[in-house]
Amino acid sequence: MSDLTVFPADLAEMSVSQLANLPPAQLVEADANLDHLLDWAKKTRTKLDAALDQRFGDQGRTALRDSGRDFGTAHISDGPLHIKFEMPKKVSWNQKQLAEIAERIVSSGEKVEGYIDVKLAVSESRYTNWPPALQQQFAAARTVEPGKPSFTLTIEGDAP
Repeated sequence: MSDLTVFPADLAEMSVSQLANLPPAQLVEADANLDHLLDWAKKTRTKLDAALDQRFGDQGRTALRDSGRDFGTAHISDGPLHIKFEMPKKVSWNQKQLAEIAERIVSSGEKVEGYIDVKLAVSESRYTNWPPALQQQFAAARTVEPGKPSFTLTIEGDAP
């Protein structure tokens, strides 16, 4: 496969049926080409985002601070270029401290759900290692749905 025969632009023009009917070598080539394209796009996006932050980040942060905010949207200009600068707020919570607070809420007689979003979950590895009697107690609360399938294409005899 030294000469490319299936390009991403060609793939975009093809129907799902046409793609499904590609010969094996072209399916492998198309899959590899798209993986390379995605990798290139992610790396290039990261590099451009860093360049935009280097060029406009300080101005955007200053504009937010000047308006009394650390997060949100600011609009700045660089000549004819208008830049919409968005600084999202990323919040995380200390799970141990939240659990302690939840215990205090419950012990005071209040419902914890009024203050904290509670999502209970069981790891699948734990569940499958439980004895059948314990699994049966949880079975009605468990729903199993298929995820998105993935495919790895190789031609027999080719190294992976």
